[in-house]
Amino acid sequence: MKVSIIVPVYNAQESLRRCIDSVLGQEFQDFELLLMDDGSQDESGVIIDEYAKKDSRVCAVHKKNSGVSDTRNQALDRAKGEYIQF
Repeated sequence: MKVSIIVPVYNAQESLRRCIDSVLGQEFQDFELLLMDDGSQDESGVIIDEYAKKDSRVCAVHKKNSGVSDTRNQALDRAKGEYIQF
């Protein structure tokens, strides 16, 4: 895998689908998409689960709220790509 794309998610249900669709619609396909739900109170967790079930490149991670910096650090620990993108 060439690229790991990390997206911290927190109460983003209004724009989340557009964000994910934009990543998945790219011409370059050798990537994993790590969607890190940081304890969202809205439907963000449900949305990322839907995408993870449909596309093997998408990984949905649910965690207790700890802020964007910690969320990115946890995602870095999971990332498998040669390159990282936020």
